[in-house]
Amino acid sequence: MYKTLVTLPRATAIAGSNIAFVKYWGNLDDTLNVPMNGSISMTLDAAHTITTVEFHPDLPADELTINGQPADWAAVKRASAHLDRIRDLARKYWSARIISTNSFPTGAGIASSASGFAALTLAATKVLGLNLSKSELSRIARLGSGSASRSIDGGFVEWQPGGRHEDSHATPLAPANHWDLVDIIAIISTEHKKVGSSMGHSLAHTSPFYQARLGTVQVMLQSVRRAIKEKNFTAFGKLIEEEAISLHVSAMSSRPSVLYWQPGTVALMQALRRWRDDGGPVGYFTMDAGPNVHVIAQRKHAAALQEKILNVQGVQDTLFCGIGSAARIIDSDLHPFGYGDSHVASLGKDTQNRLPTR
Repeated sequence: MYKTLVTLPRATAIAGSNIAFVKYWGNLDDTLNVPMNGSISMTLDAAHTITTVEFHPDLPADELTINGQPADWAAVKRASAHLDRIRDLARKYWSARIISTNSFPTGAGIASSASGFAALTLAATKVLGLNLSKSELSRIARLGSGSASRSIDGGFVEWQPGGRHEDSHATPLAPANHWDLVDIIAIISTEHKKVGSSMGHSLAHTSPFYQARLGTVQVMLQSVRRAIKEKNFTAFGKLIEEEAISLHVSAMSSRPSVLYWQPGTVALMQALRRWRDDGGPVGYFTMDAGPNVHVIAQRKHAAALQEKILNVQGVQDTLFCGIGSAARIIDSDLHPFGYGDSHVASLGKDTQNRLPTR
């Protein structure tokens, strides 16, 4: 068992995942996650991450639990590197115990890194006494995961590419109550994807279609902004399907090729178009870097769509999401997992992790 530690105040944050309608794909700067193009997303409520951060003067290295299990070494290293950025801002170098829980499959293309790093950023800055604006939090979260910049805020959000660290952050586009849309996430696979988004971003420029995609993205951003403002669902739906296909064509044609779709992905895409053509419930598909399909619908069609989606071959389950609010601090007692030896992964003493100052 652990020895008794002197414990500093802890903080717990909740942040929603987000689904991008205009996608982020490819970086201008891989180290800073400054993107080649802007993006627009919707924050989700039921797909979220809850993260508790505690700093301990006597803890030899950072520790990380995800969904009640020890995180692998790569995940601990990535979280620790992100904490280093925040520790440098606060000039406090205690090691941390991080407990993180996702309400949805992790690493399966539903932007768990977005909600995860947004929650980690908010909790860590809070407990270290940093009083930061949303734009500052967005910039810091972006360093951990590009799409995390969009999960700091709620509702409809636009990430400004900026071209440099100081200017690359997300801003609100419309509040959560602007439009009563829902996202029915069709779970095609819960497995951790073999090619992560970071690798996909680094390969983006190898696609012969990538420059063509970049050439159309400014018009796409303008069109999606207008459709959201005017709540033009038909125009909006056609745009997000076109944009999703554009991203995946770039991924499929990169060298090496990155193929996220599975048979169930394609089956549902085809089913949604068939239902619309036949006068059935209207929903439009989009996908992030993974096989799972986000079906965007008006709430009045949600129940009928969800029932039909569950009957499509290859769909394992669905997760129903409304539009989520901004990342926020919550009562740490609400966190579903406690502490214990079997639930801890540590960077270990042989790494270059920050050590506590005595």
